Amino acid sequence: MGIQKHRRSHKSGADRRGHWKITPVTLVECPKCHAKMRPHRVCANCGYYAGREVIKVEEEEPKKR
Repeated sequence: MGIQKHRRSHKSGADRRGHWKITPVTLVECPKCHAKMRPHRVCANCGYYAGREVIKVEEEEPKKR
């Protein structure tokens, strides 16, 4: 590991870390069921991608008390 010759100021460190921000997840509307989903992925709500059914999504049965 290198040996530091000059101390880095707080401003310099903060400027360097200025781009460390979290970007929000991109969501688009499913063209079939209009649920929010990640782009270029199978819709978890209906199971369709690019106009065809990729996975079969079974609907949950209501819980009996």
